[in-house]
Amino acid sequence: MKFLHDEKLDHVPFSTIDLEEYLPELDNLITLSKQRIDEIKSESNPNFENTIIKLEESAKELGLLAGIFFNLNSAETSDRMQEIARDFSAKLTKYDNDVNLDGELFQKLKSVYDHKGSLDLDQESLRVLEKHYDDFSRNGALLSEGKKEQLRSLDEKLAQTSLSFGENLLSETKAYELFLSEEEVEGLPEGIKEAFKEAAVEKGQEGKYLVNLDYPSYVPFMQYAQNRELREKLYRARMSLCFNESETSNINNIKELVQLRDQRARLLGFSSHAEFTLKKRMAEKEEKVFSFLEELKLKALPKAKEELEELKEFAKNNGFEGELQRWDYSFWSEKLKKEKLSLDTELLRPYFKLENVVDGVFQVANKLYGLTFKRDDSVDVYHEDVTAYRVHGENDEYVGLFYADFFPRKGKRGGAWMTSYKEQFQKGGEDHRPHISIVCNFTKPSKTKPSLLNFEEVTTLFHEFGHALHGLLTKCRYRSLSGTNVFWDFVELPSQVLENWCFEKECLSLFAKHYETGELISDETIERMQGLRTFHEGLATMRQVGFATVDMNWHTKGAGVEDLGAFEKSVMDEMDVFPKVDGTNFSCSFGHIFQGGYSAGYYSYKWAEVLDADAFEAFKENGLFDTKTAKLFKENVLESGNKKHPMDLYIAFRGHEPKVDALLRRGGLI
Repeated sequence: MKFLHDEKLDHVPFSTIDLEEYLPELDNLITLSKQRIDEIKSESNPNFENTIIKLEESAKELGLLAGIFFNLNSAETSDRMQEIARDFSAKLTKYDNDVNLDGELFQKLKSVYDHKGSLDLDQESLRVLEKHYDDFSRNGALLSEGKKEQLRSLDEKLAQTSLSFGENLLSETKAYELFLSEEEVEGLPEGIKEAFKEAAVEKGQEGKYLVNLDYPSYVPFMQYAQNRELREKLYRARMSLCFNESETSNINNIKELVQLRDQRARLLGFSSHAEFTLKKRMAEKEEKVFSFLEELKLKALPKAKEELEELKEFAKNNGFEGELQRWDYSFWSEKLKKEKLSLDTELLRPYFKLENVVDGVFQVANKLYGLTFKRDDSVDVYHEDVTAYRVHGENDEYVGLFYADFFPRKGKRGGAWMTSYKEQFQKGGEDHRPHISIVCNFTKPSKTKPSLLNFEEVTTLFHEFGHALHGLLTKCRYRSLSGTNVFWDFVELPSQVLENWCFEKECLSLFAKHYETGELISDETIERMQGLRTFHEGLATMRQVGFATVDMNWHTKGAGVEDLGAFEKSVMDEMDVFPKVDGTNFSCSFGHIFQGGYSAGYYSYKWAEVLDADAFEAFKENGLFDTKTAKLFKENVLESGNKKHPMDLYIAFRGHEPKVDALLRRGGLI
């Protein structure tokens, strides 16, 4: 893989990569990186250039390889790749520990750090010095030799257990298939039925309809299927993923992950994994997060109860008998929404052809930041569904490479995310631009219809594209500070703030046109869509607060828990407005905190909503596409990476700290 050594790499040559090359190449690059570490350790007079800069550059090829491997293991994996992932992850974890726990290397770094006041460093260089020192300290550099070995063992187990969690979740999600008759899909929109029918044909089931647990399948079925028993069956399947006694159960994985994280935190001198995590977050302390969630709960819970009572009454008046259960919520909520807002969200789909929405978000980026996106089919991609774009700025300068990957498939995990294949950095007077990707699972085209997104998918695309802008527009000197390498409770600001444009006429008029007639979405429809911001916002807020509270409880007092179901229930009891469903448990499929990077950090979504609601008010005050406001946001947030503390960056943009009232106003909670 010679391309890994090319700092000016134009694009990753995916088609040339052989799976069997990964492990030998990993070994080679680990050896190379260790040689560079030895050079740093041999320095008799450590300084910023020969220690910090060299450390920053020591594993650049290794980081590129690891990024490619783990990105593809999420977006285009296979049984063989998952086998390789176990060895790959173990070797990489060992290397990371070899570096982080190298006492001689740390002393060189500490020598520079201890003299930082006399080095005359600029803000960004001082930031990268402090970051490396903190990273080493937080990863065991100050431990005794005996405790360092304990940390190595914990990290190896953590890496493997997290991999196992993700593999089990992917396996059970993709294995579930429900083949239904025409009668059993009654109530579903024709476009959805057609997609389900084609999916069944692909599986050799002519005349049937295939429903699975991927969101483009699961969500519309729960919203529109008349058959209540089947909604219950699908809900129970989704909410019991990996909560069982099978080989793909995640029960023991969760117990082990929580225990290992707690042990690791205590070994490093923290009282819990949450305390360890929050030390490098805007929120800073467990108490502040719990207080923040409690404040939201106090505002949202009464509203959520009101909303549920209204929904129960509505369902009863429309012929429903019995107790409203979770599998009834989406179905009746959709009907109530249609009546209250005079809006059938399914009828919005024709106005959101995927290609038009992509063009729309590109136009938004152009109006705000002067960006242009040009498709480049000569760029090698890892799957035929992936499209590559060259991105240029307002003065035609090259900004970066952008990949878009939109549809579900067998080797792709669920959900939506943004990632980086190559990070931005500056060297020798040259700015090396990033390679950024967004990966989603949207409704696929059918034989007679293009990919028509529901409105939630539209906001998801804008969300992930906001992350992409954060990755693309970065202007940092150092890799480890660039792009989205920021505090986790700040990283969601660029993504969530962009979702706001989806509700605005000035934005929707750019792209929301009927895919057959070309007719623009009407002003009246847009006004009704505004109601989506407050419709059942109490219930939606409590859902997020519930997830965040469960996450925080797992990582403050979850170590040693034996009964996952009872633990989750005890946390959710005072927040859950629906009856508990036996046999279900969302922790076992909570990939964000047990597979991704959101452990003790799921609160970040609501935290960032406070930021984004406050930030968007600046655009509303000055103009949706006001270039001065956009320039301030670009310079202080999108370009700045981790050059400064995020609160300092936010204040530089907004002029004040964010106010929670902006979020509560937007959601109609005050």
